[in-house]
Amino acid sequence: MATRKILEFGRDDMLRKHSRAVEKFDRRLWTLLDDMADTMYEADGAGLAAVQVGVLKRCVVIDVGDGLIELVNPEIVASEGEMINAEGCLSVPGRRGTVKRPERVTVRAQDRKGRPVEVKGEGFLTMALCHELDHLDGVLYVDKMIEDVTDREEDV
Repeated sequence: MATRKILEFGRDDMLRKHSRAVEKFDRRLWTLLDDMADTMYEADGAGLAAVQVGVLKRCVVIDVGDGLIELVNPEIVASEGEMINAEGCLSVPGRRGTVKRPERVTVRAQDRKGRPVEVKGEGFLTMALCHELDHLDGVLYVDKMIEDVTDREEDV
C-alpha cells in the first residue's frame, strides 16, 4: 500500500473527465483501492475518487468516521430531501463553499470482489457520497457551489 499524488483543480484536466466502469476485479483494483484509502487518510480527507489520483475508474473510498467504505461502479438509485452545507475537496485545497445536496441517498455499487452492495446515507455521509460520485462524472463541488465560504471561521 502506498499514497498517491492527488490531482489539483486548475492544474490537471483529468478531473473533468468521465470515469469508466470497472470490469476486472483483480489485484490491480485492490491495490488501487488500498492506495486510495492510504492517500485519503494521509491527506486527512473524508473521501477520494480514483480520478483524483489519476485513474479513470469508477471507484471511490469514503470514511466519515464510521469505517472505510469502498464502492466500485457506484450509482445513486434514490434520494430525498435537501440540505445545504459547506464542503471542501482534496483536489481544491484551501477553499470551501456551500453546496445543495440531497438529505438522504441510497447508493448501489460493487465491493472490491464484484459483489453487490448498497449504502444508505444521510447527513455527512450523503454529502460525501454525492461529492465523490460527482467526481466520477468530471464534476467538482465548485461547479455546484452556491457561495464561497473559504474565509468564514464558523464554516471551516
